[in-house]
Amino acid sequence: MIDQATADEQSFADVFAALGDATRLALVQQLVEQGAQSATRLSENAQVTRQAIIKHLQVLEGANLVQHQRHGREVRYALKTQRLQEAQAFLHGISAGWDRALERLRHMVEGDV
Repeated sequence: MIDQATADEQSFADVFAALGDATRLALVQQLVEQGAQSATRLSENAQVTRQAIIKHLQVLEGANLVQHQRHGREVRYALKTQRLQEAQAFLHGISAGWDRALERLRHMVEGDV
């Protein structure tokens, strides 16, 4: 059985893996700047095909970073900002842990212990 911490860590690993691709990172940036977009619109300035953009969007959706919604014949993709905020908080927690460890090391090196 997987405990909650391990499930959360895997969930964030999926987020960071999805964001680890330059094309997907550019798609996220475009959604941040311009809001919900169709795959056709997102592919206009991309170096890859519309079909490749759709596959990248599916990866982002699988990591719970974007969601799609049908508007008539058009499917629009929007960023799930809460997921990015959760990932940011996760990284902040890791950073805070490193800060505490480095502060303890500084005290040991300087003889403040």
